[in-house]
Amino acid sequence: MREFDELVRVDDPAWPVLQEMLESGAVPVQVLPADAGEGRRSLLQMQVSARSMLGALALNTGGLLLDDGWVRVFGGGPGPEGGLPSLAQVNGFPPDVDPAWQPEAGLVVGQDVLGGVFALNGGDPSAAGRPGAPGRMTYFAPDTLEWEPMDMGHAGWVSWLLSGRLETFYDGLRWPGWRAETAALDLTQGISVYPFLWSKEAREDLAATSRRAVPMREVVGVAADFARQMGPADPGFLGNV
Repeated sequence: MREFDELVRVDDPAWPVLQEMLESGAVPVQVLPADAGEGRRSLLQMQVSARSMLGALALNTGGLLLDDGWVRVFGGGPGPEGGLPSLAQVNGFPPDVDPAWQPEAGLVVGQDVLGGVFALNGGDPSAAGRPGAPGRMTYFAPDTLEWEPMDMGHAGWVSWLLSGRLETFYDGLRWPGWRAETAALDLTQGISVYPFLWSKEAREDLAATSRRAVPMREVVGVAADFARQMGPADPGFLGNV
């Protein structure tokens, strides 16, 4: 197991690259303040270095908010005034670093306000009921109630998020006024949509649905429950939110 200094003292850290990407990105993005202790805990348990985008996010940010918080990327946890949970908190890392512990299904690295979850596959995605190859991104879609493969790794995913392609990705899942509704949320909340996103009514006229701000755990929990009851499979772990 590598010690903290070995993980952070690298010749080519990813943080300057990420800073440039954030400054030149095609979507509005807010960088949240990090908690040094949570960033350290996350880095040590993941055993990734500051060369990686994952390490850069854990060490230097409390997470990212894209498109006024529509997508939330997890990093090094809440700063002094609160914020997003850390990668360690979302993924249930042990209180003390445990070299033998691994996230069983993969690493949850982001979410959206509709209950969609972005995860990085572990070593055996098929055993966890996930599509795609080890070390590649997947997305649990609240409108289909299943995991969908994304042909990219974590660094490519961060670049993709900042590229302006979110509008296409969420085509059919955004309604007039979505940005104002999203910006009004606090970071513990998501948006509950009724009729549900996977229903015929929502697919035909999303603007006519009823929407309200509820705790994020409720948004994710409802989607997971319906996936177990009606979807192709139990989605498994979707993060502690």
